[in-house]
Amino acid sequence: MPTQTAEPSRRAASQFMPDLVYFEPDSLKYPKGRKIYEWAERERLPIQMTTSHNRITNLPGRTELEKYKIAKKTLVVGIRKTLKFDTSKPSAEYAIPISTGCMGHCHYCYLQTTLGAKPYIRIYVNTEEILGAAQKYIDERIPEITRFEAACTSDPVGIEHISGSLKELIEFMGKQEYGRLRFVTKFHHVDSLLDAKHNGNTRFRFSVNADYVIRNFEPSTSSFGDRIAAAGKVARAGYPLGFIIAPIIWYDGWEDGYRQLMENLQRTLPAEATRDLTFELIQHRFTKTAKRVIMERYPKTKLEMDEANGAAGARESTYIPMNRRRR
Repeated sequence: MPTQTAEPSRRAASQFMPDLVYFEPDSLKYPKGRKIYEWAERERLPIQMTTSHNRITNLPGRTELEKYKIAKKTLVVGIRKTLKFDTSKPSAEYAIPISTGCMGHCHYCYLQTTLGAKPYIRIYVNTEEILGAAQKYIDERIPEITRFEAACTSDPVGIEHISGSLKELIEFMGKQEYGRLRFVTKFHHVDSLLDAKHNGNTRFRFSVNADYVIRNFEPSTSSFGDRIAAAGKVARAGYPLGFIIAPIIWYDGWEDGYRQLMENLQRTLPAEATRDLTFELIQHRFTKTAKRVIMERYPKTKLEMDEANGAAGARESTYIPMNRRRR
């Protein structure tokens, strides 16, 4: 019998379409909640109700691995009740919670452990309340700039066609003198964000890596070529642009692989993209718990999991920011 794995077949990433949608009843009191409910009905998706977006206990599946695979194709629509934002150092002062969970199947992702048994994708519909909380954080720090990270526990670009929350957040920050937004994505579905009134206050970052890493460890995400094409669109729309190379992984031929990555970026990026460009480099580290979870979900992974080389404390990482600006 072949080894069971959570990994889907590798193909070009299409826009996320859930197999199952849950709603908190109170989410339907919000315009966004009703809009998503009507969308799910039009798409003829199975709809269920739940008392809390934090407690989905009746997912189908005979084994934990089957339930995990189904959870990654499940959308939960709810209300973000906790409006106290987590810190997000070193990349930003705060994490702004517009969504949780990711439809990608990246083997190394720290969400494997931080989300635990709740890997389903969540959209929060009380956007105005979340933005109101962000405004208070900005006001408290004036005259200092307050940066918000929107992708700490999700990839909001991957669900923007359903939520519309990211564009709302971008335009909110576009009006702020002392507020800035940043997020990172592995998806190329950016067209709905190109006309947003960002006023240069949002840094749009793409996660990139060597071809070997993308092919072997990033299923259900956009290809390198699609990401770079999207980065060009974003740069031409006037957004400050950034790239995250994460995680940096040792493999046979890694030096050539990462050199080719940088050469490909230099060759394919439009001139607009290099005027205000940042790079962030993050090393591959993992905990013993993460190793166990990853090996259970992706038993055929080629990911280096030798504890002598890569084990770390919880959430430990090496983070190197780099800026390149042309006047």
